Amino acid sequence: MPSQNQDQCQCRIIHEDRVKKAGASALPANEVEKTTQLFKAMGDATRLKMLWAMADEEICVCDLAANLEITESAVSHQLRHLRTIGLVANRRQGPVLYYRLADDHVSELIFTALEHVRE
Repeated sequence: MPSQNQDQCQCRIIHEDRVKKAGASALPANEVEKTTQLFKAMGDATRLKMLWAMADEEICVCDLAANLEITESAVSHQLRHLRTIGLVANRRQGPVLYYRLADDHVSELIFTALEHVRE
């Protein structure tokens, strides 16, 4: 019976310099995790629509719910997640809670993704 190593190609060329370079420039684990969370959040259709609605100006929970035709409770749940990972911020004015994108990077990410999709 042939050994496992005999089943593998013996002429494979590995570019050690490239392997070392990729390893040296690897992203730190915490940045990988945070970036993954960001893309997961933006990869959800409801959350992306919510972020898009905030691209130009802040919006309250009830207006987001009306815009997306979902409950205020569902909107609040999603906004809580977006706030936790730093994509949105909020402010209270009396009984109304307004949400906005946390910074310009969020809208830039959305616009860049749209440019790519529309090519």
